[in-house]
Amino acid sequence: MRTLLEEWLSVLQNVFEKISTHWRMHANRRTFAIALALLAPFLALYMTALRPPAEFPAGGIVTIERNESLADIVAMLEREKVIRSAPALEIIIRVMGGSRSVVAGDYLFRAPHNAWRVARTIISGDYGIEPVRIYIPAGSTVEEMASIFEKRMIRFNRDTFIDQALPYEGYLYPDTYFFLPTARESVLVATLRETFDSKIAPLLSDIEKFGKPVGEIIVMASLLEREASIYEDKRSIAGVLWKRLDIKMPLQVDATFVYIIGKGSNQLTLEDLQFDSPYNTYKYKGLPPGPIASPSTDSIRAAITPTKSNYLFYLADRSGVTHFSATYEEHLRKKRRYLGS
Repeated sequence: MRTLLEEWLSVLQNVFEKISTHWRMHANRRTFAIALALLAPFLALYMTALRPPAEFPAGGIVTIERNESLADIVAMLEREKVIRSAPALEIIIRVMGGSRSVVAGDYLFRAPHNAWRVARTIISGDYGIEPVRIYIPAGSTVEEMASIFEKRMIRFNRDTFIDQALPYEGYLYPDTYFFLPTARESVLVATLRETFDSKIAPLLSDIEKFGKPVGEIIVMASLLEREASIYEDKRSIAGVLWKRLDIKMPLQVDATFVYIIGKGSNQLTLEDLQFDSPYNTYKYKGLPPGPIASPSTDSIRAAITPTKSNYLFYLADRSGVTHFSATYEEHLRKKRRYLGS
């Protein structure tokens, strides 16, 4: 039955196109009139009920919600200008597969479809949507993730994502993901959270042996992620920062200022260093109250395998190379040598 209906509609559409062509080529008017009289009912049906509407939302997304009745679905499709006639589409669907055959979901119609093709599409669940590849770099914040998703997701709401994701700052794993472009914010957050849990699971026993709470490890790892890119440098910096915590010395990590005021090391002023925030590790001793970014497993591992040394200071030169010092005087000499200040 489905094949016969499809063939009938195809023939009807071809006849309509041929008649139009003959008319343009000034064919015999009497022949045309007879053919038109015979085909008039079918042409009227096609023109008024089956042909794609002029306002067809090509390139747009149309959503069929779960548990909607067939009457509600076809009425919605008529409102959205996907079809011309809800009753006509309902009849086609009932003939093709029954009232419960429509597959819920988001549909992308890249070009105008006639009523038959719309019916076939929503019965087969041919959404027309391909997953998009989205890369979240290590060290990304929730705000930065929102900017990445905003460029690729069709229905993404930045404020909604930030509201849902911010409580999990640092616990949304940076990785390459494949999402449908219509995915909701809650799905994005849940996927990144689940990936974090799966990535950290193999490290939990080592974290327990290290003797620090998981929360402190993730905060430290987030600092390391923003302070260095080389794994061994991260381990050495971890050694410096854990030692500073042990001796009650301020951490003085410049990367926290990127998080609170958007300024990096080379932009900071003396006034910035007095900015009143619990994330200001110059003003307040101890770890910040939460992570400042999403760390990679390398940074988490570096946090629990710090390199032991007599270093208490470090700096990165203009090429990104990290230099360590045991005393403040040595640190100042390296600062003048590598940074000219």
